[in-house]
Amino acid sequence: MSKSSNAAQGRLAGRVALVTGAGPGLGGAIALAMAQEGANLVVCDIDSEALSHTEKALAATGVECLALRCDVSDSAAVDAMFSQAAERFGTVDILVNNAARVPTSPAEESRRNRHYAYLTTPMERQSLGIVASLSDEDWLKWWDVNMHGVFFCTRAALRIMEPRRSGKIINIASIAGLGTQSMHSPGYSATKAGVISLTKTTALDVAGANIHVNAIACGAVLTPPFQAYLDTATAAQRNSLFQLIPTGRIGQPAEYASLAVYLASDDHYLVGQVISPNGGAVI
Repeated sequence: MSKSSNAAQGRLAGRVALVTGAGPGLGGAIALAMAQEGANLVVCDIDSEALSHTEKALAATGVECLALRCDVSDSAAVDAMFSQAAERFGTVDILVNNAARVPTSPAEESRRNRHYAYLTTPMERQSLGIVASLSDEDWLKWWDVNMHGVFFCTRAALRIMEPRRSGKIINIASIAGLGTQSMHSPGYSATKAGVISLTKTTALDVAGANIHVNAIACGAVLTPPFQAYLDTATAAQRNSLFQLIPTGRIGQPAEYASLAVYLASDDHYLVGQVISPNGGAVI
């Protein structure tokens, strides 16, 4: 059986999914998993080269794909993207809000290492001085993509979904929004908590229109930036991280993508739920 025939019989056959932040990593894995289940894809990223890799992988599955460079923190650009998606495919059935900034700068990695060492090494209790040392930029930079972008894309999707009384929205949150696992990055944690709250309020708003909104609160994901951190971390730093995860390993993008496919399907009764695959880091 051909790849295109397999796709035509998948759980998402005939549907249109829009995935933000769809370069290599989690967004690309989610887009590919949905294509393998038959969905046609609209994918966006601000990194055109990364987006091109995803577009080629999707084309190999036999589904139709529209790849667009889009900065989701720009509401006009988001509205234009959804207009192009509707013009090309007639609708958007599934939205995956995956685009996000993540804490990967040298300063953030230093704070991460101090945080993990504090949790896993016996030492005198003390303030780590993280919140007090943050600049305005350290705080404000998280909100444009992580929070505003999710809202802009959700609003644009609902303007298509509500008249049709059908749709699935999947917000990619984080265990950082559930607790203190990313205390080393307060701005990131705050925005992911905001995504969780927006998921719940939006779900209640639109459930009566047969639109299901849910969130995936991811644990650590072995994306290229996380792999780069592991490659440069010392053995002690890696051990501190793995000691915080009962399974002792980082989750693979495909393991999260399979859950996104399930939430995009009609095989569940979930509304406004936050599901957290995390290897036991949060129980």
